[in-house]
Amino acid sequence: MGQTPPSITTPGPAAAGIAQPAASPSPAAKKATSIDEIRKEGLTGRQLRMARRVAQKNGMAVTSDFDAVRQLRAAGIDPFQQSTILELVAPKGGTDAPGAAPGAGQQAGRVQLPQTIPREDANLPSTERANPMDVRAKEIMQIQRDIARRRRRKLALLFTRLSIFVLLPTLFVGWYFTFIATPMFATKSEFVIQQAESGASAGGLGGLFQGTSMATQQDSIAVQSFLQSREAMVKLSEDHAFKQHFSSDKIDPIQRLDADATNESAYSLYSDKVKVSYDPTEGLLRMEVIAASPEASQEFSWALIGYAEEQVDQLTQRLREDQMAGARASYEAAELRRTQALEEWLTIQEASEIIDPIGETGALTAQISALEQRRQQFQLTLSDRLSVRTPNEAQVAGLRGQIANIESLISELRQQMTAASGGSLASRNTELRLAEENYTFQTLLVQQALTQMEAAQIEANRQVRYLSLGVKPVAPDEATYPRAFENTVLAFLIFAGIYLMISITASILREQVTS
Repeated sequence: MGQTPPSITTPGPAAAGIAQPAASPSPAAKKATSIDEIRKEGLTGRQLRMARRVAQKNGMAVTSDFDAVRQLRAAGIDPFQQSTILELVAPKGGTDAPGAAPGAGQQAGRVQLPQTIPREDANLPSTERANPMDVRAKEIMQIQRDIARRRRRKLALLFTRLSIFVLLPTLFVGWYFTFIATPMFATKSEFVIQQAESGASAGGLGGLFQGTSMATQQDSIAVQSFLQSREAMVKLSEDHAFKQHFSSDKIDPIQRLDADATNESAYSLYSDKVKVSYDPTEGLLRMEVIAASPEASQEFSWALIGYAEEQVDQLTQRLREDQMAGARASYEAAELRRTQALEEWLTIQEASEIIDPIGETGALTAQISALEQRRQQFQLTLSDRLSVRTPNEAQVAGLRGQIANIESLISELRQQMTAASGGSLASRNTELRLAEENYTFQTLLVQQALTQMEAAQIEANRQVRYLSLGVKPVAPDEATYPRAFENTVLAFLIFAGIYLMISITASILREQVTS
């Protein structure tokens, strides 16, 4: 391989490795002899670091980069001269550079690079001589232009996304509600569920809520749930053709119900068209029924109110029946026991052949008392007859015979009361008295059961609920729905919210992936 001819380069004045003083320092260098003036020149960081290295190369003790520039200029050395810069990158060693004067490397103790002969026709202007402030201003302006261009591009992309995902759907929704949607008529009604008032006010805490909405709150909520249930929808479809009404061709395709729609599809439409709300502070049930015609809307409202009345009756029917059934069963059982007690009493009376055992016992007791009195009289008379010296035997025997007869009669009467062959009168009397007391007791129980049944009847009547209409359903003469402006604004907010949520989610995921 051939070598490059050495004639294209010549060793520069700095080939000896010693920094040469500048031939003629510039007037600015002569003038700028203070650090403040050097600061005002706007030297770049690269130039200042170069000046420090040149000052260290020449053995100067400097305190800062600006002090290095000042000392170099005071020594007559231009730190930014090309020859001075080349000295900084010269290799250390004793070998002469190719094309350099022989022995130059040995004299300076280092190897200098060859200097290229400048060509006037191909040289470009040096950027080192440009004003740093102008360069910085140009760079800042270019950065600002890039930022503005990126900002315009991002705004254009943002507007495009908003147009596709927010504005276009909103315009479509507004066009549908304004020109396509079928007018709907809403019939409103209000009713309240009331409790029957009893003659006597309820005691305890229950009396505090009697007559208020708290007393019928559960019933109102139950009726509200029933009116919004599938059962009410099915009954309304069977009785008043709810499905057929919303399957008509006069209704737009979005709101129209299929001809063979299932109950689930019909119930979804029913939930949108029948709205029932409950106000616990006032106890009012508010119902709004929406249909494609005012007549159908009013018809559906009256039908649902009728279903609500039936439901109100069924809510307390079982409770009332249970209360009355218990009281009635207790009364019937007491009446049966009283009848059995009466039959037992009559049976005992018939078996003993005694109509009035108490009266008969009293009569026997009176007879015994009368006989005992006569016996006592005969005994006194007998004592008088025996008290004489010569008593009359015939009279004495007569008196004794009468006394014996009376005692025999008294004994028979007492035996009749206590030891009869068919049962003693005392035992029969006891049985009759027990039967009579049992009958009296059963009669008292029947009276108590009758009182309880009457109280249960009153309580059952108090449990009855009534549905009272506050606002009757009246057919409207203007379409209530659709509300084009409100629905369009609502659609815009919904689409904007969805877009915002998706954008935030995508940004978070992108940040998590790139971090």
